[in-house]
Amino acid sequence: MPKLPILSGQEIIKILQRKGFIHVRTKGSHAILVKETEKDKITIPVPLHKELAKGTLLSILKQAGMTKEELY
Repeated sequence: MPKLPILSGQEIIKILQRKGFIHVRTKGSHAILVKETEKDKITIPVPLHKELAKGTLLSILKQAGMTKEELY
């Protein structure tokens, strides 16, 4: 199992945008990304920090339905 990379908020936003998420707004220190699927609407808040904590990164991946391998 690969190790989690150290990513900033901006870097994870770029990755999510390649997966079809759209940056709809920024409020305070969080960017809000949305993706509409046939079944529902996925909304993910991403903190705009220089380094995301591992738990925060894992939570974002889980919400997006992504695996660790898709980060590379």
